[in-house]
Amino acid sequence: MDAFSPPDPGRSPARDSAGPSDAPNVRLSVALSENARTRPLREGQVRADGVDFVVTTLHPSEMFWRQLRFAEFDVSEMSLSSLLIAVARGDRRWAALPVFTSRRVYHTLVLVRTDRGIHAPSDLKGKRVAVPEYQQTAAVWARGALQHEFGVHPSNIEWYMERTEDRSHGGATGFSPPEGVTLHRIPEDRDIGSMLVDGAIDASLLYLNTPNLVDRSRVDLRGRSDIAPLFDPVAEGGRYFAKTGFFPMNHCIVLKRDVVERNPWIALNVYKAFEEAKTRVRRQGGEAVAEYFDLDLLPGDRRDVLDVDLYAYGIHANRAALETLAAFSHEQGLTPRKMALDDVFHPATLEL
Repeated sequence: MDAFSPPDPGRSPARDSAGPSDAPNVRLSVALSENARTRPLREGQVRADGVDFVVTTLHPSEMFWRQLRFAEFDVSEMSLSSLLIAVARGDRRWAALPVFTSRRVYHTLVLVRTDRGIHAPSDLKGKRVAVPEYQQTAAVWARGALQHEFGVHPSNIEWYMERTEDRSHGGATGFSPPEGVTLHRIPEDRDIGSMLVDGAIDASLLYLNTPNLVDRSRVDLRGRSDIAPLFDPVAEGGRYFAKTGFFPMNHCIVLKRDVVERNPWIALNVYKAFEEAKTRVRRQGGEAVAEYFDLDLLPGDRRDVLDVDLYAYGIHANRAALETLAAFSHEQGLTPRKMALDDVFHPATLEL
């Protein structure tokens, strides 16, 4: 059972204390990615009390760039890594909520050319490895795992980055290559996919080829004999989760700080709406999977896995993972210090 109870959609104590209950709703522009946990909000099945969402659905790469560059939306998903960097550089435009809509064991996404003798993580040393953007959260998590799980330091690799300075998160946050890291910009007439196919690079830390305004790769690499995953994602994902307890997150939710300052009740009301949306999806998924247990298609002694909320929101359930990400960011030279969670997340959410 979830520790958080969804709000009564007919009442918001926080808003009642701030003004009359018949006050008009606050209209907010919202950017969300297309995933299961945001679907009830995107489709209008769940609403934030006192708020009218005007939702735009975007690819995360484009969404983060538009927010960091233009502050286009009142509420959006945001790259946790880029947010840490922005806050460290004094950017106070955003108040973050501990809502984590996207997760993955990111180092299991490494792709390698099969003709380069890369059979284990240690074989990446000295190799040419591409990444869409060096500072993106998935890359921070993956480099942290390569270093701490397998002894491969970022300085052991020759890096290639696809995104241009103009259309990158780093271009909006003042990114420069960390000390001791060799980083090349991929020419604008090339991309990660084509360079993997023709052998100009040896591996890719992360591959994104869904069309958007930021990422250039379009080649479908599935089913090729010359390019393959470095890891068995199930075996390595299970090992990493069992050892660390982390299902790494890469997106949080941000609100424009001036919106929250004008309407202090909004932070918790928006948080509750995201929690309710996620809880609905989780409940539906649990009900569907339960039938497989009932028909003995899945072992009954594992029914307790349905009680595990892999997408738990809030600081309390995620503190260890968030502090590890902050430590990786500092260790990898992206932030000048390990950022404190109090500096990033809205004060009203720190006890959640």
